Amino acid sequence: MTIRKGRKRKATVTASVPDRPRLLEWLKDRENAAAYIEAVLDEGDAAGLLQALRNVAEARGGIARIAEKTGLNRESLYRTLSKRGNPQLSSLTAILHATGLRLSVTPSGAKARKAA
Repeated sequence: MTIRKGRKRKATVTASVPDRPRLLEWLKDRENAAAYIEAVLDEGDAAGLLQALRNVAEARGGIARIAEKTGLNRESLYRTLSKRGNPQLSSLTAILHATGLRLSVTPSGAKARKAA
């Protein structure tokens, strides 16, 4: 990433790289994977969700294994989970199921707590 400082010079900032092996190890646990996906969903970032699903898939057996379990071909799965991917609900639920997760809906915010 390059940040311009005035018109005279540029400062280069190295983006921090997460400790990917540790993240993937942590995501092997279903509870951790579920919390991770839920946190990304709370942020509302579609591209972030696809990256999170790709991380969970890699941690829980790899893309090839997930493709085999879902019946999707590997190349299609890579495309689906790319930054520009736009998975159908059936693909999303198949990927989640193959990683030991499922999609659910819960009430949100203060209004939901008052209604309960």
